[in-house]
Amino acid sequence: MTLLIGDKAPDFELVNQFGETVKLSDFAGKKPVVLVFYPLSFSGICTGELCELRDNFAQFQSADVELLAISVDSKFVQKKFAEEEKYEFSVLADFWPHGAVAKQYGVFIEDAGIANRATFVINKDGDLVAKFVTAPGQARSLDEYKRALASL
Repeated sequence: MTLLIGDKAPDFELVNQFGETVKLSDFAGKKPVVLVFYPLSFSGICTGELCELRDNFAQFQSADVELLAISVDSKFVQKKFAEEEKYEFSVLADFWPHGAVAKQYGVFIEDAGIANRATFVINKDGDLVAKFVTAPGQARSLDEYKRALASL
């Protein structure tokens, strides 16, 4: 399934690093959401990307945007990863059914069993207003996030 700009973002329910349930629909009508899919916690490029978001988290906060990072790792791995890297945003476990949310968003790489690096920007109405997906092994640019936030 390929999501297009203007499509409704598929709803989901996952647990974060604290074991709390996070539903996309809980933000509807309240605040925009940036979903950041990444392959695996503790891997080089993924850690670098999420640390860059951590270091620029104020940009998301000032835009009143909920930042949600998602990988196929378990909530236990996510907890350790978030603690070690001091992430202030939710790190969600798309662990079981394995990669189900990444599949909904069309970014699951079946052969590898992981999500591709993909970002989806969703407005308050639940509509997809921006997205960017990189080739495996290629990091996303902070400038892409800045442009996406400007589209809100």
